[in-house]
Amino acid sequence: MFKGSIVALITPFKNGDVDEDAFRKLVEWQIAEGTEGLVPCGTTGESPTLSHDEHMRVVEICIDAAAGRVPVIAGAGSNSTAEAIALTRHAKEAGADGALIVTPYYNKPTQQGLYDHFKAINDAVDLPVVIYNIPPRCIIDMSVDTMARLAKLPNIVGVKDATSDLNRPILTALAIGEDFCQLSGEDGTAIPFLAAGGHGCISVTANIAPKQCAAMQKAWRDGDVKSAMDWQSKLMPLHSALFCETSPGPVKYAAELLGICSAEARLPITTIAEASRKRVSDALKGAGLLS
Repeated sequence: MFKGSIVALITPFKNGDVDEDAFRKLVEWQIAEGTEGLVPCGTTGESPTLSHDEHMRVVEICIDAAAGRVPVIAGAGSNSTAEAIALTRHAKEAGADGALIVTPYYNKPTQQGLYDHFKAINDAVDLPVVIYNIPPRCIIDMSVDTMARLAKLPNIVGVKDATSDLNRPILTALAIGEDFCQLSGEDGTAIPFLAAGGHGCISVTANIAPKQCAAMQKAWRDGDVKSAMDWQSKLMPLHSALFCETSPGPVKYAAELLGICSAEARLPITTIAEASRKRVSDALKGAGLLS
């Protein structure tokens, strides 16, 4: 259902407010450069510090700007099941093609709690759901067994996997089947993840290198392994630099250097340190994105 290079969109800010013009331009540029899907209001979009009104507005702008040309998977997760249902319901009403739902952070639910959380969303809203499994941020790790149980529900269609475990996509495919959509949540493992049975990547780097990330994914699908690996090698220093501090601080600084939007982020995300700025700048130059 969802495949290739899908961007985890940053949310541009200007003087403390969402910069709607910059966001629309970002969406338009992404599509023109070959990005195959858009994720507004994920972690990279600073969803934890968006108000509910802002969150819904950003989703609406993204859907409007995309105009059906590529799928929009709206970030709609929360550690409150009721809030996740409300955000997923809004995504459905706004015209999203799917919802990205993160595992409930801070609460530390059991595997049964995870199942019940996602089943409640599945039952409440008829919209494809991609589970976002990211143990480093959420502490909990959804097991393959729990994911296999959830995959039997009609609206649970895939996973964004940020576990760094390359056994996971193989084990998931064996447990659920190859049609279950598996998307890497880490740019650095994009090609190894595809080799292990994945279908694409929800990418931070694609915010600033959309054409390159899309070309890498396409090369793999076309069976041109050498070109795909060449792209992976060329982009790897950039992937690393964009996580030299907590994301999205570095990618927003990169976006400012490229004239996409301001580097402004919301606390507790801060302006990155001078040494980190140099690392990001050097990585952009190394990737041929900045002269």
